[in-house]
Amino acid sequence: MKTVGVVGLGVMGGSFCGRMKELGWRVLGFDPNGRSLKTARDKGWIDEGYADFSQGLNQCEMVIFCIYPSLLPEWIGAWQNQFASGTLLLEISGVKRAVMEPVQKILRNDLELMSIHPMCGRESKGIDHADPKIFEQANFILIPHDKNTASSIVKVSSLAKDLGCRNISVLSAKEHDTMIAFLSQLTHVIAVSLMDTHENEHLVEYTGDSFRDLTRIASINEEMWSELFLLNKDLLLDEIHQFQDSLSAFENALQNEDEKTMKEMMTLSTARRKKFD
Repeated sequence: MKTVGVVGLGVMGGSFCGRMKELGWRVLGFDPNGRSLKTARDKGWIDEGYADFSQGLNQCEMVIFCIYPSLLPEWIGAWQNQFASGTLLLEISGVKRAVMEPVQKILRNDLELMSIHPMCGRESKGIDHADPKIFEQANFILIPHDKNTASSIVKVSSLAKDLGCRNISVLSAKEHDTMIAFLSQLTHVIAVSLMDTHENEHLVEYTGDSFRDLTRIASINEEMWSELFLLNKDLLLDEIHQFQDSLSAFENALQNEDEKTMKEMMTLSTARRKKFD
């Protein structure tokens, strides 16, 4: 039986544990939070749990990191001596440029790190919100490094299919961070800003589906997302500026009662949204 280790048992870590267990892997969980380990064990998602990272890691042929990106280089520096030679390491952080190179610089030569991004995160945090089914029909992005082998890329692509992911794409670190700045980070900025616009405890009594859908991701893990924003600051600021330009264009059209321009913008948005439907 193949053995996989999962470091960090939050939403994504717990979900990985549950899904890998369903796929027939022996799963070891690593987290300093004893409650998270107990929850994963009670759900049958892990075979063994370790709060002490000096145990268990040498049993894994693959290790999936589901921890904050700023913690990864420090973690690798402290504990990579525990891995067996040839262990494949997967990291799922939401930004790549600021994570991949610092880790590659300190990584042992007999280990391989590959960056991946399953596009199925949740706005909630903690293992109580984990669900092995979140991978089903999700998009999956592979971000190979020059040091990655062709065989590992094939292996991880196959794993993505086994998880239940739909589209498997390959991007560079810069392409990934540019894409994520628009599709994920900007949308969270908009949701937070919209939710912070009016202080009204009675909003819930009036709102309809449009406001509810648009602000779903405003319920946010402030520790993780502020870190992700700062690590991708240059690209996110560029996306914010482009959004401000678009919003200003609509504002000017409304101010000038330019119905033609407003309709053209709506027509374009409708055509682009249909691609998702």
